[in-house]
Amino acid sequence: MKKIVIVSDIHANAESLLVLPEEYDELWILGDLVNYGPNPVEVIDYARAKASVIVRGNHDHAVGFGKDPRCSARFRAMAEATGRFTTAVLSEAHKQFLRELPTHIEREVDRLKFLACHAIPSNPLYEYCPPDADRWREEVSGITADVLFIGHTHLPFQRKIGSKVVVNPGSLGQPKHGRPEASYAVWDGDSVRLVNTPYHVEETVRKIQALRLPSEIKADLSTVLRCGGFPRSS
Repeated sequence: MKKIVIVSDIHANAESLLVLPEEYDELWILGDLVNYGPNPVEVIDYARAKASVIVRGNHDHAVGFGKDPRCSARFRAMAEATGRFTTAVLSEAHKQFLRELPTHIEREVDRLKFLACHAIPSNPLYEYCPPDADRWREEVSGITADVLFIGHTHLPFQRKIGSKVVVNPGSLGQPKHGRPEASYAVWDGDSVRLVNTPYHVEETVRKIQALRLPSEIKADLSTVLRCGGFPRSS
């Protein structure tokens, strides 16, 4: 039985990578390697060296093709500012790598069929679908896979719908579940385990504060990392 580590939404946060297990058979990344964080080069290089499955997220697409990532209003200014930084520091080879990432990947492991994409199968780059949405029944009815791995919302969950399982590992590098903990998932052969663990968030914040970005952008990025999302009162 293969041990697969599944991560999503690293968002150029190199410190979050340090919490991943040292031993596994495969690493799968569900998109959004870049933007928001200070280390896009390091994260892309890590992904290229370690991952056997990588799909393209909306921020990867935006940086690779110079497009709008279509993120929510509260994050739009942060995405635009860090998108300019990310585009400036990445080489053309890094951008080409992002452009060439597939929007979905199908794999069969230990006689189980898996589908991996960033958002949802019918709209793999952009559509947000919360954990309890009825939409998931429609989405899984249109796939042949036994297990669907998705990211994008930064909210970890697993949900069984009929004979199929939907898993979101949450965000490794920019969690939004209310705690400053990196989130990922581990597939151990017949079930999935969701993991939330502390990481060196203050080192990531220090790097963000050192970037040449507007002060309000740096403050918002730091708040999201320290709080696991924006506080409800914000």
